[in-house]
Amino acid sequence: MIDRLILRNDRLLLEVVPQVGGGLARLDWLGGARPEPLLRPLPADFEGKPAPGQLACFPLLPWSNRMAPSGFVFEGRCYVPAPNRVGEPCPIHGDGWQQEWRVAAHTDTSLTLVLERRDATPFSYESELRYTLEGAALAVDIAVRNTGTESLPFGIGLHPWMSDPQGARLQAGADGVWQSGPDKLPVERTAIPVCWRFDAPAALPPDGVDHVFDGWSGLARIDWPARGVALGIEADMDYFILYAPPGRDFFCFEPVDHPINAHNLPGHPGLSVLAPGATLRRRCVFTGSST
Repeated sequence: MIDRLILRNDRLLLEVVPQVGGGLARLDWLGGARPEPLLRPLPADFEGKPAPGQLACFPLLPWSNRMAPSGFVFEGRCYVPAPNRVGEPCPIHGDGWQQEWRVAAHTDTSLTLVLERRDATPFSYESELRYTLEGAALAVDIAVRNTGTESLPFGIGLHPWMSDPQGARLQAGADGVWQSGPDKLPVERTAIPVCWRFDAPAALPPDGVDHVFDGWSGLARIDWPARGVALGIEADMDYFILYAPPGRDFFCFEPVDHPINAHNLPGHPGLSVLAPGATLRRRCVFTGSST
């Protein structure tokens, strides 16, 4: 039996699934004429254990997105995380999204989950994931502590899934975009094409996009005018990944603190080198509103 733990106030309804990566089953706006999903919901009648990709959102740690199959070299040593998704040669999204998290505290408006991965390699860590409803906002606080014996570069992100890409309008300014090769790993940072610029609210590109953008201010907004609802996003992160596959009924706007395959980019951009016992913390706030 999968737990769907509920947090609720007069503006938001949140369901969390601790056993599936500590992820969200839904986030609904209650401030309008009727409840409206802000993230793509897992159906209420879903039976069995969902895959993380069926959820509304899940955390990314101790890194986000793809890493080269060859692993990475840090301070003269080579580390090779194992592939962790069927059909995907790259290790992806760390491993927190594939674990059962333990409930440490739960009230009507807050939930704290913990995860211990002391036996994981090459990243040994402990993590705390806290969800808190604050009026019209959901605050997501993630902390990861290096429990290994060596310093390593860590990173954090979130993987929200949104519905109705054809009706959505996105505003999220950025300075550049990383173009990818056939393996979906970045090869070159370029100026952002006009069709992928979201300095002002704009529709998602109909031919799709699956890239990481940098120089992000940490602020974004998604409006669904036909549904009369909007989602604001504020994160202490400098990058976002926009995944909007053509012809599908979902898209993903992922706040992350480092680009794809950052462990193999010069200077490990965005990653935080944690000495043994050191902790990295990130926060992302989702705010609902009626339009």
